[in-house]
Amino acid sequence: MCAKQVTKIGVLTSGGDAPGMNAAVRAVVRTGIYHGLEVFGIYRGYSGMIDDDIVQMNSRSVANIIQRGGTILKTARSKEFFELEGREKAYKNLAKRGINGLVIIGGDGSFRGAQKFSHEFDIPCIGIPGTIDKDIAGTDFTIGFDTAVNTAVEAIDKIRDTADAHDRLFIVEVMGRDAGYIALHSGIATGAENILIPEAKTNIEELVNSLTEKEKRQKLVNLIVVAEGDEFGANEIADVIRKRLPQTDTRVCILGHIQRGGSPTCLDRLIASRMGYHSVECLLEGRNNVMVGILNNKVHYTPLDKAVKAKQKITDDWFKIVKILAS
Repeated sequence: MCAKQVTKIGVLTSGGDAPGMNAAVRAVVRTGIYHGLEVFGIYRGYSGMIDDDIVQMNSRSVANIIQRGGTILKTARSKEFFELEGREKAYKNLAKRGINGLVIIGGDGSFRGAQKFSHEFDIPCIGIPGTIDKDIAGTDFTIGFDTAVNTAVEAIDKIRDTADAHDRLFIVEVMGRDAGYIALHSGIATGAENILIPEAKTNIEELVNSLTEKEKRQKLVNLIVVAEGDEFGANEIADVIRKRLPQTDTRVCILGHIQRGGSPTCLDRLIASRMGYHSVECLLEGRNNVMVGILNNKVHYTPLDKAVKAKQKITDDWFKIVKILAS
């Protein structure tokens, strides 16, 4: 517990952008002002903290943003913040304004930076999980995941229409460099025959045999959803299938950054608002170095050091569901 009374807080968004970050910023600003705190927006994440790109915010500063994707505070990845000299510069910029509490909206890399900064300069930091990958333990959802999955589902549904019209096999690559949750959820929701993710080793022989068996049953519309972090990737998988099953009309579609943008879903707006509100409450209660998450629809606090070490794990049940429903 931190004994210091927080009077001025800063809020920043860091790492990859995620739909719903604006809703979280809005909640932090308005909850802070409600409690009589001065709230400062820090632009471009830790880079803005180092460059002194910091402005005081009021309720109007966050008007009409809850429905917007991206982040009005911008975001960046700061190499300079990895160095003590950079963190010292950042601290001085906070100190001259009297900022004595921070809310960091981002992923595990952002939380690592917050944890280090807090220990070095005794500034309480609260993390809000903002990442489309849903790869942070201690919360059922991360801000942006639901929107990203729904974007992927909408795109894959449209791809299925053209796959059906031409009897094609489509291999759709979705985001997820280290985690396969977007691929898993969007694949199940769109009836994909195969889902390939970083958490499970891809068996090429099994995949080819599966497609051959479905071809014998004259199942001509097939979808394979691949996370970008899969050991092979969509293009390599397609090359193998074209060589082994030349009669199959195989196409690749990489969805890319379309999954990051767009207006956040209701769920993302709700959890972002809830997390933003509780992050300020945490600072006022004297909590330090925790991430605000939601587990079983209840607010849950996870120490930042645990949040950055643990990852959401995909259980065997999910793989069993995929296998049975795709048969």
